[in-house]
Amino acid sequence: MDERINAGIPAYEEALKKAGTSYQLFTYEGAQHAFHNDTAPTRYNEAAAKLAWSRSIEFLKEKLK
Repeated sequence: MDERINAGIPAYEEALKKAGTSYQLFTYEGAQHAFHNDTAPTRYNEAAAKLAWSRSIEFLKEKLK
């Protein structure tokens, strides 16, 4: 739900493709900017935070072998 960040996604994705970078892009429906910040109840989205965290951990396990 962060319009400023979301507006930049197409250009960012195009730059990644142009550079031949392997990537995965995830968006979290209904999530605010800083949705992982559990000290800000108006932004915190527990389901999105848990999913993003698990994806981050899996990425690091895969890439840092």
